[in-house]
Amino acid sequence: MIPLVFATAGEENIIKKVGGSPETKKHLEDLGFVAGASVTIVNSLGGNLIVVVKETRVAVSKEMAQKIMV
Repeated sequence: MIPLVFATAGEENIIKKVGGSPETKKHLEDLGFVAGASVTIVNSLGGNLIVVVKETRVAVSKEMAQKIMV
């Protein structure tokens, strides 16, 4: 299990766990980052990521991506 920030761009990953404070977890879950969902990194810009989750492109900060374990 590694943080999403270290995953390879273009590869489909399955989310194993979402960490952080209850508010952070709720925010990420509202965006579709839930255990069992697939996530693919589209691009990385200065550590921030553009990912596809639930067929939607979402930008997440490096800090948020470190809380998503794949």
